[in-house]
Amino acid sequence: MKRTLAAAALIAALAMAGCSQAPAEDGAEAGAAADAAAPTAVEGPADSIAPTVPAAPGAPAFAVVYPGGAPSGPATVARGPDGPGGILSFTTDASPDAVIDFYRQRAEAAGLASVMAMNTGGARAYGAAAEDGSGKLLRVVATPVEDGPTSVQLDWTAGR
Repeated sequence: MKRTLAAAALIAALAMAGCSQAPAEDGAEAGAAADAAAPTAVEGPADSIAPTVPAAPGAPAFAVVYPGGAPSGPATVARGPDGPGGILSFTTDASPDAVIDFYRQRAEAAGLASVMAMNTGGARAYGAAAEDGSGKLLRVVATPVEDGPTSVQLDWTAGR
C-alpha cells in the first residue's frame, strides 16, 4: 500500500511539472477519437508482438499505449506553451522493466534524450526530452500491483 501511495505521489508530481493551465478537451471526445485511431506498427524488436495505438488523437509516435495495455479511461489532454500533451493511465501484464524499456526505445527512436530514471522498490520511472528546445517530453511510471497487473502512468508533450 505504501508503494502504491508513493508511486501515486510521484506520478502527481511528474504530471504537475508538465501540465499547464490550458483547458482540457472533453474526455468523452478524446476517448472516442482514440478508439477510432488506427494502430501503428511497433518499431524495433517488438514488431512481432502487436500494433500500437496512439495514447490520444494526435499524440506523437513515442506516446502510445503499451501493446496489450488496457487504458483505465480516455487520456486527459491539454495544450500548453510547449504544445499539446496528455496523461494516460493503463494496466498491463508486462513487468515494469519491460514497460520502461519499450518507452525508452520509442523515445530514442524519436530523437529524445534520457533525462531521468528512477527505481524505487518495484516501481520504475523514466523521462526523456528533446534537446532541441522544441518542448517534446515523455514520462512514464510503471508500478507493480500486488497480485495484479502493472499500473502505468504515461504523460507526454508533443512539442511546438
